[in-house]
Amino acid sequence: MRRVPVRPISNHTAPPRIEVLDLCDLRFRALLPASEWDRLPAAIRRRFSKRLAGGDTAVYAGVIDTMNSSRIGRFVAQVFRLIGAPLPLHIDTGVASVVTVTEDMTTGGQVWTRLYAHRSGFPQIIQSSKRFTGPTGLEEYIGFGIAMALRPKASETALIFESAGYFLRLGGWRVRLPAFVSPGHVTVTHAYVTEHSFRFTLSLDHPLLGAMIEQSGVFQEAKVQ
Repeated sequence: MRRVPVRPISNHTAPPRIEVLDLCDLRFRALLPASEWDRLPAAIRRRFSKRLAGGDTAVYAGVIDTMNSSRIGRFVAQVFRLIGAPLPLHIDTGVASVVTVTEDMTTGGQVWTRLYAHRSGFPQIIQSSKRFTGPTGLEEYIGFGIAMALRPKASETALIFESAGYFLRLGGWRVRLPAFVSPGHVTVTHAYVTEHSFRFTLSLDHPLLGAMIEQSGVFQEAKVQ
């Protein structure tokens, strides 16, 4: 019987195993030039390349540490309660927040659910659906036929989404809303903190009324059993 020589065990640590299922969603990557996508930290690329199929859910738990709202910003947030309250209603900081992301079985997009605790009463829950459609390739649908086109861009530290117009869906029709009814320019930033945490920042600015809302907090990836 022929003996096969045994190679010595290397002292080098094996590279971390990459789960194929974590890297099979290329929809966000397709929205950016390859050079921009490659600029992003690996942790952000991984987070936005995770396919949530078959009812899987990604959960992120954090704390809101910044919340600024002008008087007109608070008024706009209250008015928007008529269409599901898509803007933060309270100015509490140091409060818990949980974000869940699931696959939208109807549209093929993603459903984002955000829970914001406050110091009195029940938490506020905001739901929206990110859909890979429209003039920029991505829009956020908040309900009542209203959607916001989003234009992504990348830096060395963050993935940034900026509003690029608002639309009203009426059956098969898509109507762009005029600028004078727009609440302002929305910027959402997903910035690197560590391999398993990030800073989420939402800002709403109006060309005439200035900064109206800024909300920010640090979130950790939570393990789902």
